[in-house]
Amino acid sequence: MTAPLTSGAESNHSGSARRPAARVSVPAFLGLVPFAAYVLLFLALPTLLAVLSGFFTEDGTFTLDNLAALADPVILRAFANSIGLSLLTAVVGAVVGALACYAMLGLAEDGRVRGIVDGASGVLAQFGGVMLAFAFIATIGVQGLVTVWLRDTFGIDIFVNGAWIYDLPGLVLPYIYFQVPLMVITFMPAMAALRPQWAEANLTLGGSTGGFWLRIGIPVLAPSFAASLLLLFANAFSSYATAAALASQGSQIVPLQIRAALVSETVLGRENLAGTLALGMVVIMAIVMWGYSIIQRRAARWQR
Repeated sequence: MTAPLTSGAESNHSGSARRPAARVSVPAFLGLVPFAAYVLLFLALPTLLAVLSGFFTEDGTFTLDNLAALADPVILRAFANSIGLSLLTAVVGAVVGALACYAMLGLAEDGRVRGIVDGASGVLAQFGGVMLAFAFIATIGVQGLVTVWLRDTFGIDIFVNGAWIYDLPGLVLPYIYFQVPLMVITFMPAMAALRPQWAEANLTLGGSTGGFWLRIGIPVLAPSFAASLLLLFANAFSSYATAAALASQGSQIVPLQIRAALVSETVLGRENLAGTLALGMVVIMAIVMWGYSIIQRRAARWQR
């Protein structure tokens, strides 16, 4: 009688030992290659080319003269309009979105209503461009459904002082439209991270509901709220498609100024103005995202 093989090697039908298959070691970072290639080709490289074009003349000579365009009153007004529009819509979107998150605290995380709100927020946060512009034109445009209804039913003409929807004020409502759901997406995890034990401890020690939010809730949520506010500002500041489709006349904000510099035939001798404007936008965006990363690291301590 022969003893079975117990030394770790199994025998096959012919009696010879079967060796285990060798494993091929693949570095873990290779899994990031597709994403890294996408970021490099469609984000980093276009940004680098756009910014560097502001430091060269038409014949490829390095120059700093293009930066003088940033002191042009028209360009400064465009930056001021972009910053003001982004700040206004970010604040309104952050406040309304935070209130929506607070209202959802009483809903079950796996409930139907919570799922509908989360799904709708994910879709509406990405809804923009020509579709969003058309939706607002059809709704509150000069001959929109709501405009005609208010004028015929109540005698209210919302455009009595001009067609503001096609100017800078007309961008406020469309921007808020996608800012609020973005706030819900980014701020809801922080709101949901508030532990019930904190409220129970506050009540046990004789505190009130208002005292809980004043001394615990708001201080804990403040970093997350500030980080979300900066994210909304960056989102509005870099938006182009909705403004390009709605505000067809003039170049009131920086993205529209860049478009005008690229397609206009009247800026002879300043062909690289678009690169200079892109450089200004990149600097502002870098400052905003740097502040966002600092605040987000502080806020992450309460979400672990």
